[in-house]
Amino acid sequence: MTVQYLPEMFRIKSVERIRLIPREAREAALKEAGYNLFLMNAEDVFIDLLTDSGTGAMSAEQWAAIMRGDESYAGARSFLRLKAAVEDIFGFKHFMPTHQGRAAENILAACLVKPGQYVPSNMHFDTTDANIRARGGRPTNLVIDEASDPSNPHPFKGNMDVAKLKAFLAERRGQIPFGMMTVTNNAGGGQPVSMENLKAVSAAYREAGVPFFIDAARYAENAFFIKQREAGYADKSVKEIAREMFSLADGMTMSAKKDAIVNIGGLLCLNDDALFQNLKNELILREGFPTYGGLAGRDLEAISVGLYEGLDEEYLAYRLGQTAYLTAKLNEIGVQTIQPAGGHGVYVNAGAMLPHIPPQEFPAQALCVELYREGGVRGVEIGSVMFAHPDPETGEMRYPALELLRLAIPRRVYTQSHLDYIVKTFAAVQVRAAGVKGYKFAYAPELLRHFTARFEPL
Repeated sequence: MTVQYLPEMFRIKSVERIRLIPREAREAALKEAGYNLFLMNAEDVFIDLLTDSGTGAMSAEQWAAIMRGDESYAGARSFLRLKAAVEDIFGFKHFMPTHQGRAAENILAACLVKPGQYVPSNMHFDTTDANIRARGGRPTNLVIDEASDPSNPHPFKGNMDVAKLKAFLAERRGQIPFGMMTVTNNAGGGQPVSMENLKAVSAAYREAGVPFFIDAARYAENAFFIKQREAGYADKSVKEIAREMFSLADGMTMSAKKDAIVNIGGLLCLNDDALFQNLKNELILREGFPTYGGLAGRDLEAISVGLYEGLDEEYLAYRLGQTAYLTAKLNEIGVQTIQPAGGHGVYVNAGAMLPHIPPQEFPAQALCVELYREGGVRGVEIGSVMFAHPDPETGEMRYPALELLRLAIPRRVYTQSHLDYIVKTFAAVQVRAAGVKGYKFAYAPELLRHFTARFEPL
């Protein structure tokens, strides 16, 4: 299938120098970092697709808004402008800013999760999973079975299996402090959740008396997918769709570093008065006063503008078009990816590309290393390094269904020529894929080990 690359919906007014260091220098950088691309110096990376979190390019309007930043400790004008934007778009009764999404998750988990309790979702991503586990909780993924089949073209592979959710809610009644839904589903390929599924999940939670929170990091991309793919929404604006999504929930956590297109910031929103007071007390302890939440006034201003820019439908068409283009080009050369193309990144099936490397030898990590070694391109492992864990009851190691390499595309940063270079780099890795070896841990912490682990080649 031919995918047309849409023109960038912006003009470039400022540039940042990047360089491709020599191959022998890349090899030395890998060894110095313990073969963990999180531990590399960014200046040694040519094209950086490690994450789309906080790595986007802010607009002229956002930079102008930064100059309005009111740095008053309490009740700043910048907070009031952000409050107006959050109420307009999301519609929740209460909100507080945080320094990023994991801070919102930490505050929520600290107030609600007790040891031995369960938190269901379609698929928890890394920091959500870790914040629940850090409190002794058990994050539980109930995504539909189609999500485990990379080639399945289901348009909403982020959906939760409603039958499994209802059974789980009945089985664990009284043991679930809140339930979640991640939109789009980051761990499962940036795949969207349908409005129909959100409605069914919301109804199931409410029938069970379980508060429902949305992980809203990429809510605008999810809303645009609904507009494109779900019957009855083609004529609705992305903002209208987003408002309907959040009307189904009791609250949300959000990393503003994604769909609000800022370098730092997060949100925690909800409707419950008593819970809001408890969360606010926890925020004061961990983040700062509730009207700044660990951020400067200028950051609040940038978020208030970026929330609206992230809803722009011409921008979203271009944004999702980039992902579709890179997906199609990789598929043309035989690289298997999760289908259909997701929102914020391309998810390469590393297990299929390196079938001779078992999960316990980290095939997706091996592919990440080879992509950098070949062309200075930095991606991230979404597989057994990030998500394998011992079963809390049996101690048996559990591995994720898929071993994936994610190429997260920063917003408004790279052009078509950069994406074409990535495809050429993959083609070169493919030629020698059969000879690629796996890795073992030289060091790994208990939680979020992918951030700081060090590896040794086997």
